[in-house]
Amino acid sequence: MSSQPVSVGSQNLSFVEDLFSSYLLDPNSVDVEWREYFDSLKNGDDRLSGGWTSSSPFPSRSMFNPPGLGTDIPYQGPAGKLDEAARQERLDQLIRNYRVRGHILASVDPLGSERPSPPELDPAFYGFGEDDFDREVSTSWVGGPATRTLRGIINWLKQTYCRSIGAQYFHIDSLQVRLWLAQRMEETGNRIKLERTEQLRILQRLADAVVFEEFLARKFVGAKSFSLEGAESLIPLLDMAIEKAGNQGVREIVIGMAHRGRLNVLANIMGKSPRVIFREFDDADPELQIGRGDVKYHLGYSWNWETSLGKNVHLSLCFNPSHLEFVNTVAQGRMRAKMDRARDFKRELGAVILIHGDAAFAGEGIVQETLNLSELAGYRTGGTIHIIVNNQVGFTTTPREGRSTTYATDIAKMLQIPIFHVNGEDPEAVAQVVNLALDFRKKFKRDVVIDMYCYRRRGHNEGDEPSFTQPVMYKEIRKHPTVFEGYMNSLLNLRGVTREEAEKIEKDRRERLETELAEARRDDFIRCVDHWGGIWAGYHGGPAKEADSPITGMDRDKMSQLIHRLIELPEGFRPHPKAQRILEARRAMADGEQPLDWGCAEVLAIASILDEHRPFRMSGQDVRRGTFSHRHAVLYDHETGDAFVSFNNIINERGYVNLHNSPLSEAGVVGFEYGYSLDCPEGLVVWEAQFGDFVNAAQVIIDQFIASAEDKWDRLSGLVMLLPHGFEGQGPEHSSARLERFLNLAAEDNIQVCQPTTPAQFFHLLRRQVLRKWKKPLIVMTPKSLLRHKACVSSLDDLSEGRFRSVLPDPEAPKPEDVKQILLCSGKIYYDLIERRAEIGDKHSMIVRIEQLYPFPTKWIRELLAPIADGTPVAWVQEEPSNMGAWGFLRIRFGEHFLKRFPFERISRPASASPATGSSRTHKFEQDQLLKAAFQIDE
Repeated sequence: MSSQPVSVGSQNLSFVEDLFSSYLLDPNSVDVEWREYFDSLKNGDDRLSGGWTSSSPFPSRSMFNPPGLGTDIPYQGPAGKLDEAARQERLDQLIRNYRVRGHILASVDPLGSERPSPPELDPAFYGFGEDDFDREVSTSWVGGPATRTLRGIINWLKQTYCRSIGAQYFHIDSLQVRLWLAQRMEETGNRIKLERTEQLRILQRLADAVVFEEFLARKFVGAKSFSLEGAESLIPLLDMAIEKAGNQGVREIVIGMAHRGRLNVLANIMGKSPRVIFREFDDADPELQIGRGDVKYHLGYSWNWETSLGKNVHLSLCFNPSHLEFVNTVAQGRMRAKMDRARDFKRELGAVILIHGDAAFAGEGIVQETLNLSELAGYRTGGTIHIIVNNQVGFTTTPREGRSTTYATDIAKMLQIPIFHVNGEDPEAVAQVVNLALDFRKKFKRDVVIDMYCYRRRGHNEGDEPSFTQPVMYKEIRKHPTVFEGYMNSLLNLRGVTREEAEKIEKDRRERLETELAEARRDDFIRCVDHWGGIWAGYHGGPAKEADSPITGMDRDKMSQLIHRLIELPEGFRPHPKAQRILEARRAMADGEQPLDWGCAEVLAIASILDEHRPFRMSGQDVRRGTFSHRHAVLYDHETGDAFVSFNNIINERGYVNLHNSPLSEAGVVGFEYGYSLDCPEGLVVWEAQFGDFVNAAQVIIDQFIASAEDKWDRLSGLVMLLPHGFEGQGPEHSSARLERFLNLAAEDNIQVCQPTTPAQFFHLLRRQVLRKWKKPLIVMTPKSLLRHKACVSSLDDLSEGRFRSVLPDPEAPKPEDVKQILLCSGKIYYDLIERRAEIGDKHSMIVRIEQLYPFPTKWIRELLAPIADGTPVAWVQEEPSNMGAWGFLRIRFGEHFLKRFPFERISRPASASPATGSSRTHKFEQDQLLKAAFQIDE
């Protein structure tokens, strides 16, 4: 075969795709040369191993000679006569446009809104007249009979692409994927054939959904529930998806969703007892919720589902705040952790189902971040099922006000995945889409989108009046029957079910809910509290006084061995010369010839954790090298570019070392790592900001999940956030990790906020975080310039002995009776203070470092300052402006007298709207003024 490529125009491209489709259906239906060509593609010819594309070489020019193609055939209008070649070409174009654009005509809106009619879907557009409609043509490349009339073809295409399902898949580059989807839809007319038992199950699940919502509306009048009414097909959709996934081998499903329909999902999918939900509506146990808890439609749940074939699937519905889509990457992180725990590196045993609202899917940027993670090696979970509950309105905002795209799902076209729009009031069309979506996910391990068009029978919540803003829509909704009634009538007409069966289904569900409500209102009702169990057994949260303090030091020789193992390179590996110097320095540190710097202490801490067979995961922008080139945990051959992960020298079992440079995303990646930490209590899970300042792009995840999850949902996390922080003249966006924001969120011992100032302190802090049974998120203000500061070093003995200390005393402090002032500080400013004190020969200032700002170490600092005379001035010294940093937190806590013994004041930059100056010289001037104020030096 010739290796010369043939130029392919758009018409010829359509011809080849159709020919390839015919070949897949029946290889003998194409000419022998084409068959040999496609055989080479199928068998992995070196030139074609990536699959056929429009730029692939063809076997010979003589083969590429379909009649009439390659020339422009003028449109002749309905009265014109087309020859056979022209007719076939126009038919090819019509079929292709139905595949590409048929979704525009699909009847997906249950309220019956008008759909535009694209001219390219009109046979007259191609010159076909009445005389052509009953002419038989070859259709071997379309699902169904080998020959059909034009009328039959068009009807079949309408059945496939324009009935209750609209499919978008021609944005997918892979011909293999497009043909697979086309075959699956066109062979069946995009319709599933259901047995009577399957139809009856759908009807039962619709009854579950409808009766539950009607019952809540009657029994709890006016109470917020964020009803699923109008979208009840979500329940049979989830039922079918879980059944199919379970029977395909999926053993874990993590579900993320907002509040619309959550109570219905909890009761009818997740297995939460309705009596517990009713008890929550009655709010009968207020003493259990003082200062904590959350509204019932934010709560999560876990359940073991058994499929009809006896397969077990564990379901986890994530807790979620009102911030809608922000749960997306949390769910993804949880699933990734579950897969890693199960050593499921093929990503086959778990699945994520995300349920979105149409307005939120189009409007919230976190959706794009979630989609972008789906095919990245460090975040892949084997394909997510995205379900859009398309209410066709967002609160009171119409689609034309809420998005600039035709569909709410258009952002998903950034991925190589199909998008199925389906009418939620055609349950059997929903069943077809679920079946197709799950098969697509299993085969290609990619995301898939199901856009279920429905409506919202009530307003945004039960107290809202929707006709204020959508009067026309709600006139139609008020007279619209429920989907249960519609499907029941359909089955009655088809004799798939009898009226007696249908009435019994409804009656049984109402009676059950009445029984559940009676149980919920019993005086002796016992509420089960979901506390820490499963993989969290043995760990706990609660107050800091209950925290354990494990030994974090290590044998000196063992640490030396670990460092030596970290710097061992594969034979012939050539690192960058500067990286080589870092390795040589670490060899000297391991041998005790020079003290350890920050980077060496950090990688040693991680190596020690891995050496104990505990998993380690870190992600963030540039974490493999480290933004400030201090880590070099992954080295690259300077000649070939090959990567070498040094931690693999410690443990080379897959799943223990996860070190991933992240996309340029904060909210999505922080959410992912937080989710991962929820299912990895025994490991070290770390997110590092490129600069700590950028963490504010993830504020929703911090506020709504990290800081409050234990209080709201009784959920623990050991996530570590490393936030480079320090004022060094790099400007407003490269100075502050906003320490004050974390301290403002700190209450009830919910998080740990630390700013260690030595490599040894950081080593012990990381090890303490992993070894502790008391689990809280750890926020660390990490250094930048201190990474290479000559005084910021530690010996192997410092790492071998002791523990992390929340307060560090002054190693050169005056005698207690000589102390005239006490300077409290945290972080880099300590090194500036001791340097200035030495310069001026000050003999009366005591400098104390607070290494853990929360929970605040009051006990330890009280003991440290016990010998100091009452009335000695205490000043808090910080680099941040007075309205930032730790000062506000400390002032509220201690008032005008520190520990009720010492006058308490502040030394800082003045209050400012921006964290820092953009001028390096101005920064140096400000820093000098701050130090002069600390030591009361007059100008």
